[in-house]
Amino acid sequence: MRKGMKALLAVTASAVLLAGAGVGAVGTASAAESTRGLEIGVPAYVWPGEPMVAELETAQPAASIVILNPGNGDTPFDAPWQAQADRLRARTTAAGSHTKVLGYVHTERATRSMDAVKASVDNYLKTADGRLHVDGIFFDTVSRDCGTNNADRDYYAALRQYVQQRVAALDPSAEELVVDNPGTAIADCFLEPGHRTADTFVTFEGTYAQYTGGGWLGGNVFNYTAGYYSGASFDPSGTAFWHLVHGVPGAAEMRTSLDTAFTRGAGYAYATDDLLEPNPWNAAPTWGYSAETSHAASIG
Repeated sequence: MRKGMKALLAVTASAVLLAGAGVGAVGTASAAESTRGLEIGVPAYVWPGEPMVAELETAQPAASIVILNPGNGDTPFDAPWQAQADRLRARTTAAGSHTKVLGYVHTERATRSMDAVKASVDNYLKTADGRLHVDGIFFDTVSRDCGTNNADRDYYAALRQYVQQRVAALDPSAEELVVDNPGTAIADCFLEPGHRTADTFVTFEGTYAQYTGGGWLGGNVFNYTAGYYSGASFDPSGTAFWHLVHGVPGAAEMRTSLDTAFTRGAGYAYATDDLLEPNPWNAAPTWGYSAETSHAASIG
């Protein structure tokens, strides 16, 4: 979901395994899922003070998550960026919590060096003033496969641990949030107890036509033997999955997108009429954020 580049598109089901075969029992919902809701998480790939983030600062209720992206994570997260993050974090969501701000970091599907990725994390979490200005990290261009001997999974598990350590060093009482974005269903090894790589996973990123057509693979996670399934068994809080939909034709379709996201097990979603080229995450939807956050608050 890098700024100025095409978003990751879901691969076809036949590329990896047959969708959905015999997996109903694997994805059994937890008791918590029956009371879960839907929240809005917004990639805001613009500079501090631009109209998109200005509107996010006034939406009622506020979005639950906002991703800030300073030059694909490689531009210094300096005073203007920190002030922007602080303003967003002061907002109150429908659930009564503060907006969580995440810093963007790219990983090139586990091929970017660990030192380089950690340096990007430090851009947000080693601040000159020693204060916490973000709630965690959004890792983009994430591998969806376990890798040989779980090497890709372990790469992201190590990054999650690093974020936890850096956040705790700044504020031991803070609850960090780590998000992985494969942009499609992810192998269930990434959610395996003791090896989990993130709190939340973006398991769809694409157009409205794809989301309501053949671009949905049938589940948020997959297993090489069992196929695609909901992933509810890994999601006691109801916040493990996030769907991002662009090219949404209008407000009615926005509501359809959010309703569909909830039905498909997402705890976070975002729908926008912004288009893929040149960047689907650089403008507020024409219906406004308040319409979207209000509808999400009514679901569940």
